[in-house]
Amino acid sequence: MTRIKSDWVRPDFSTNYQENFKNFGLLVLRLGVASMMLFGHGFNKMVNFSEIVINFPDPIGFGAATALMLTILAEVICSIAIAFGLATRLATIPLIITMLMAALVIHGDDPWSKKELGMIYLMPYLTILFTGAGRYSIDWLWFGKHKEG
Repeated sequence: MTRIKSDWVRPDFSTNYQENFKNFGLLVLRLGVASMMLFGHGFNKMVNFSEIVINFPDPIGFGAATALMLTILAEVICSIAIAFGLATRLATIPLIITMLMAALVIHGDDPWSKKELGMIYLMPYLTILFTGAGRYSIDWLWFGKHKEG
């Protein structure tokens, strides 16, 4: 029995096609999570530092001002680095720690609904940590032309 070899019957599943979508997906993920964290959380903490520091939790015992500065560092500087794909895997680590602290320590005794946002943010940061920034990033331009990630 003869098989028909037609593009209509058998769609194109080439690696290049899938690789482009993977890299574009990582770009969308990076830009999305970085902008939501930066503009939804970090920027507000940075511009309203003096008002927020009074009631900011201190889960690590270094003082509220230090805890807020570390949170701003993660939510602003690391988000910008992730958006541009600069030291991307390294930049996810402070954000992963911040989200774990928010969900499990700050909201440790609260119901799941209070922990959920930190855990939701945690998922894309873990994904970016494991996958890297992808082709559309500064990491790729500087370090990754010879290999993926």
